[in-house]
Amino acid sequence: MRSYCGIGTFVLLLFSATISGQIRHPRASPSSSVSQDIGLTTITVEYSRPAVRGRQVFGGLVPYGRIWRVGANESTKFTTNTEVSILGNTLEPGTYALYAFPEEATWEVAFHRNTSHWGDGRTAYDPSEDVFRIEVTPRNEAEWQENFLISFDSIHHNGARMNWKWGYTAVNIPLEVDTRKTMLDTIGISLEEDPTAQTFYEAARYLQEEGLESEKALEYVEKAIDLGGDTYYFYRVRSLLQASLGDYKGAISSAERSLQLAEAEGKDEFVRMNRENVKKWKKWEKENR
Repeated sequence: MRSYCGIGTFVLLLFSATISGQIRHPRASPSSSVSQDIGLTTITVEYSRPAVRGRQVFGGLVPYGRIWRVGANESTKFTTNTEVSILGNTLEPGTYALYAFPEEATWEVAFHRNTSHWGDGRTAYDPSEDVFRIEVTPRNEAEWQENFLISFDSIHHNGARMNWKWGYTAVNIPLEVDTRKTMLDTIGISLEEDPTAQTFYEAARYLQEEGLESEKALEYVEKAIDLGGDTYYFYRVRSLLQASLGDYKGAISSAERSLQLAEAEGKDEFVRMNRENVKKWKKWEKENR
């Protein structure tokens, strides 16, 4: 009985959809999105992914000298939650449409304020609504990309590279964010309030990772140890800072303590990293006597 009801329900739904004309077709160029954290910035790109399907892409399917929506269907959207610098141009937080103007040797890429156009907006596109345009050079790659792809690579605290690839053609766009200024401001404010051992440790760790103000960072991690006691990750950062200042004897002692504490907690990765550093710094200490 249940199977007959199920079939009846399916037929009814199919009949209703057909009567109302609401047949949902799969898109030839499916929608996609990619989101990437860069330091404290989150960038999201929403786009569609057309396929090559044996066609000539650039100079054919995408003609040279004409606007392209950087994908298919509706315009591609680029969203950032902080200020981003792109080849010397500033993009404020917000959502923008991406357009490209491919040529054989160079492309222009536009970050555009109007996100309402369908497709490439050829008849409605207004260059005065561009925030800015940049010039990029396409290159040929050995690996084939059947569906248009947007991705991020070369990611670090203060920047990344946005990559577009289709067929054998690739374009790279460098993005820069000022994570350093935000972090230094945050550290300053946090240490003026009611800092805990963790506050001092986080400040020290950031400075150590960025290679900034090592002596001040060492002071911070010493305060973290004073307030928070013996912790393997406190001593690990302490060892790295001491080594960066050329104090290999102190760095070895701190790394050995970190190793001991990590071993007691079963933190195998930290045991291995500390062991490798002790070996390396003992060699350097011997060479610098």
